[in-house]
Amino acid sequence: MDAYGHINNVQFLRLLEDARVVGFEAWFGPDRSLLDEGVVVSRHEIEYLAPLDFRHAPIRVDMWTTKISGASFDLAYEVRDPAEIGTTMYARAETTLVAYDFAGASPRRLRPDERAVLKSVSGDPVPFRWRQKAT
Repeated sequence: MDAYGHINNVQFLRLLEDARVVGFEAWFGPDRSLLDEGVVVSRHEIEYLAPLDFRHAPIRVDMWTTKISGASFDLAYEVRDPAEIGTTMYARAETTLVAYDFAGASPRRLRPDERAVLKSVSGDPVPFRWRQKAT
């Protein structure tokens, strides 16, 4: 929480990380996760839309893939109130992740099974405001 009683911007990155952990377990299964296999963050972009005040009520993070390359993929997120609480969207974000071989200390190509899972949860690009202005 910052001096204004809002969730600090650094905490948003932690919320996105938590969403990835939960999402990858749901997508790839509890016995094998892309996190266990090796993946590193290479980029984050966050667009803050409304202050998220400190509270005990939950938030909702929707997550999907927007781009899949040879060794990397982009994840999109929307951080919002759950439907039963309201309609406020607090942030949109995108993360680029790279499949990584920790033993070899180098990127690795996504396997066909990983690619198939990521493709099954793909969707539209993040509607960042700067992208809307460019069109």
